[in-house]
Amino acid sequence: MTYLGQAKAASFEQDHLHEELPHPPVPPLVHRHPSVSLVIPTLNEARNLPWVLRRIPPFVDQVVIVDGRSVDDTVKVARAVRPNVDIVLEPEKGKGAAIRAGFAASTGDLIVMIDADGSMDPGEIGWYTELLSSGFDFVKGSRYLTGGTSDDLTWLRGQGNRALTGLANVACHRHFSDLCYGYVGLRRQVLPLLELASSGFEIETELAVRAALAGLRIAEVPTHELNRLSGTSNLRTFRDGWRVLHTLVKEWYVWDSPTAGAPAESILRVRYHELPVEITRSPDDPAALLAPATGI
Repeated sequence: MTYLGQAKAASFEQDHLHEELPHPPVPPLVHRHPSVSLVIPTLNEARNLPWVLRRIPPFVDQVVIVDGRSVDDTVKVARAVRPNVDIVLEPEKGKGAAIRAGFAASTGDLIVMIDADGSMDPGEIGWYTELLSSGFDFVKGSRYLTGGTSDDLTWLRGQGNRALTGLANVACHRHFSDLCYGYVGLRRQVLPLLELASSGFEIETELAVRAALAGLRIAEVPTHELNRLSGTSNLRTFRDGWRVLHTLVKEWYVWDSPTAGAPAESILRVRYHELPVEITRSPDDPAALLAPATGI
């Protein structure tokens, strides 16, 4: 065989070899969505909690119910409606203590906190997680932005909230529109920076002020506050208003942020689109919910 023939034969064998040997499989590109935990503090909310649990979007990975002081069937009802719910029994009194316990039990990359009385629609959770997934550290609901409103806010509470919000903006050099509202989302990795310590309703102020002083990226989301489904609120206007003011002053003068000196990020506000209500919004009868489980 001539030299040219040998070269052609070698080239053919090399090409044939490449055809016979399969390429190693290329692993598919996997985009992992951040996991989401929802924290719900409860105190005698057996009639209201079922609607809240049924409205939770399917992308929420973990639901944490923080109780310990209810005298009704709140915990039993929670397990009857959502069997995989995580129950944290927190004996310490106060919403702040419950929120801190719920945060400690959360495993998600993103954490959202709402009330159990039906005044906060879980259907809005996606607005918070979307912004948190886009790089924001702290997302706060506002009843005063365009698209936001309240069916429950009295004139007195509204005036007090506006005054406290104004003071917070002066202290933090920010432009919050609604300080005293507890529909909040945050990235779990920023929790150590906030060093939360409050025990009562003032936890909402502590969260917002410390997020601002720590230089976190903050966004506000217009939200619709609904009327409480049933029962009476545990909020006391003058008592809790004074505690919020005390917390605000303390944070301003005393708290030393671990990230002090970080540049303050601007507050971004996003448009709100009304979500369809697919579940009848009404209180439930705990006895009817528990009957299949207890045999009564």
